[in-house]
Amino acid sequence: MAGKRDQHQQPIRELRKIVDVRIPHKPSSARWDITIKHGRIASVDTHDSTADTKAADVLNANNRLIAPSLCHAHVHLDKCFLLQDPKFADLQLEHGDFNEAMKMTGEAKSRFNDEDLRRRGGRLIQESIQHGVTSMRAFVEVDGVVELKCLQAGLKLKDEYKNICDVQICAFAQLPVFSGTDQGEKVRKLMSIAAVEKGVDVLGSTPYVEDDEPKSKENVRWMTELALKHGKHLDLHLDYFLEEKKKPLVWHVLETLKELSWPESGGKQVTLGHCTRLTRFSKEEWLHLRQDVGELPVSFVGLPTSDLFMMRTPEGLRGTLPIIELIKQYNLNAAISINNVGNAFTPQGNCDPLSLAQLAVAVYQTGTKDDAELIYEAVSRRAKAVIGHDSSDFSLAPGQPADFVLFDTLDSGWRCRKSIVEVVYDAGPMRQTILRGCLLGSTDLGPVPHIPGSDMP
Repeated sequence: MAGKRDQHQQPIRELRKIVDVRIPHKPSSARWDITIKHGRIASVDTHDSTADTKAADVLNANNRLIAPSLCHAHVHLDKCFLLQDPKFADLQLEHGDFNEAMKMTGEAKSRFNDEDLRRRGGRLIQESIQHGVTSMRAFVEVDGVVELKCLQAGLKLKDEYKNICDVQICAFAQLPVFSGTDQGEKVRKLMSIAAVEKGVDVLGSTPYVEDDEPKSKENVRWMTELALKHGKHLDLHLDYFLEEKKKPLVWHVLETLKELSWPESGGKQVTLGHCTRLTRFSKEEWLHLRQDVGELPVSFVGLPTSDLFMMRTPEGLRGTLPIIELIKQYNLNAAISINNVGNAFTPQGNCDPLSLAQLAVAVYQTGTKDDAELIYEAVSRRAKAVIGHDSSDFSLAPGQPADFVLFDTLDSGWRCRKSIVEVVYDAGPMRQTILRGCLLGSTDLGPVPHIPGSDMP
């Protein structure tokens, strides 16, 4: 059905076929037609140049490159755009360090309400879709300051955008769960309430913010047991420091998962974000980690834009997980993601995972064709796997989800992106996003639609 719109007036065009496309790993001169049924790829056939392309449910790609859609494996929905939003204009960086970021964000959180949370979060989802994102793991904080208001706004956004983006909600304890007098107890109570919410897919915390190692371990244990009890994915912000003298907590996480018989007890995906301390590992420690992970459903997410801005030692050392090395050398499940957009933890960057891919080429010093394709996977197929989401791969084989991004415009000429490596080097600004076989709007961002009850458009 052509001309359908979701409640945000986002045009949705249901497709039966996408014709005349380039497909990764196929000969550059070859063109293909993709047939879609029930939101999945039904067949991929040699392009029929005589076929009728005027039907409303047929999209003529005119020899453009099609690839699997993109994914935010780790993004904070409630803290986005704080440095741009007029409501928080007085909160600007003076030092640019972690302590300032925590303080500024705490002040901003004290002013959060449903209107600005949905307005800013809606903008992040819309901008992400325009860049080719069809799924994301969105963190919303739960603590004594915001209580459940971020979670409630996140659940509304998940429902409001369900036809144009798969938003996976992670109820997240940024503040200590056991340190302090009354604070930890309140966070545990609120997280226990969040854990029973049907729309909550993931539970997470930041064990490194606790006062000491015993409390950090207690944080890990409590959150892991809570996720297991309620059948949720587990996502921990872990080992966010670089000092070699501080012992990484990753070993305790793996030990806890084994003690709780995580897979046998029905445990879902476990994702460990940041983990900058692991950048100091020797080869022997990496091999030890690979052995300890074994068959556990554990994945790692590197967050380069935040890590490189936040994590620095007095000597100037910086670090972010070597994701390409983790995949190629140690066969670990890994991805990269943007983490924050426009706040004190990450003032630079935008909602485009492929801008992150460009950065990754330099950060990981991986510019070959094979490495570029691996980087693309790290913000696409592998990113979706990390959050337990189904995905197509470069083969675009029948049965895979019809979630795609089309690159360039009809008049790009020789600048038309013809391969994944060209997209990673320079994706260009013009894209079309397809979710479950439905073409989502145009590439023109326009204003975020007004949310009833808000005081800004």
